[in-house]
Amino acid sequence: MIRLAAACLMLLPLPLRAQSPIAEVVCAPTQQMTQKLSRQYGGSRRATGLRAPEELVEIWANEGGDWTMVITYASGRSCIVAMGEHWTAEGPPA
Repeated sequence: MIRLAAACLMLLPLPLRAQSPIAEVVCAPTQQMTQKLSRQYGGSRRATGLRAPEELVEIWANEGGDWTMVITYASGRSCIVAMGEHWTAEGPPA
């Protein structure tokens, strides 16, 4: 998890950072974000949901249970808004 967080911080000099009232949010072009999460950290998209008509929430996780929540915008940018450990998949909603 520490490696994932440190690597995400490496994205800071490349893209612009979005302003958040909670904390700094790491943003990058969607293609770059997808490549980092999948190739460099072994993550795959495990869940998605619409937040708004032009915002897709994605949960990326790796086999070790590290997870990252990303919001992907129709504009072609994606932002990491949360990350953690011990991801487990639940069954379909009842």
